[in-house]
Amino acid sequence: MARLIEDCKALFKMAKGKKDTGRDPSNKELREAERISNLDRDIQRDHPSAVRADPLKLKHINTYGEIPDFYIDRPFTCRNCGKREIWKAADQKWYYEEAKGHIDAIAVECHDCRIARKNP
Repeated sequence: MARLIEDCKALFKMAKGKKDTGRDPSNKELREAERISNLDRDIQRDHPSAVRADPLKLKHINTYGEIPDFYIDRPFTCRNCGKREIWKAADQKWYYEEAKGHIDAIAVECHDCRIARKNP
């Protein structure tokens, strides 16, 4: 019964045209993101949810560390309120490659806390 409810919720989200942002993820989505993040890197790279990185757009990064060749959904807990969200692979690609974010930066605040911090 619980699985049927989760499937109905997912269909309802798709029907409404809700963009898959990683906000308010279901327990199933969180578990799947955790599972994928714990896989070996070679398996992650070939996973259907992996998003390939564009090395030409990562030239701004000046680091001795590793430059990513792909992104995967990363679950995280908000440091302010403790809410669980998922930093989606597509959002990471945008942040690192388009917004030129620092490669060591990770998601630490949920959407609601970021909005509250930006609009006091």
